[in-house]
Amino acid sequence: MEIKDQDKTVDVPVKDEMYEETVKRLKKLGAEPAVIGEVTKVVSVGPLEKLLNLARANSLWPMGFGLACCAIEGLMAANMARFDLSRFGYEVMRASPRQADVMLVCGTVTKKAAPFVVRLYEQMAEPKYVIAMGSCAISGGPFVDSYHVVPGVDKLIPVDVYLPGCPPRPDAVIHAFMKLKEKIINPEVVNRQ
Repeated sequence: MEIKDQDKTVDVPVKDEMYEETVKRLKKLGAEPAVIGEVTKVVSVGPLEKLLNLARANSLWPMGFGLACCAIEGLMAANMARFDLSRFGYEVMRASPRQADVMLVCGTVTKKAAPFVVRLYEQMAEPKYVIAMGSCAISGGPFVDSYHVVPGVDKLIPVDVYLPGCPPRPDAVIHAFMKLKEKIINPEVVNRQ
């Protein structure tokens, strides 16, 4: 705090009763009172939405269900020791959509399977994210000309990350999770419908 008096500036310390009371208590305990000033310089609270997005991005829980052969790569091989999805914290495959926040659509979505894929998506709690895994989930793959195949899961539900390949490699699955994490932390790049 500055006080101006006829062309001279005098610094007057601001009196803070809480600070003085805390210093007294710390001295009684034998702790160092200088720590208080250091902590206030280090800790700063950002916007709540940024903090929530950071927490969401680092605690993704995928739903463990598979539609076709991509499930072997996405749900099994990526969790094996060589690729170890658990080192990123994504190994908790949930059996219930109510406990999951990431849906991996692994494989061909047929018109017969489409209603339960949509139902599972709707049962997931908000915010929820979708990774379309494999060329069948993205565009129908080699079966796109069949009368019974949905030409891309994005016709049914909004997709956040597309993971191409037939089947995609397990390290690509990890990369897709990293891209989803980036999207969650930086929501200004997300354009959901």
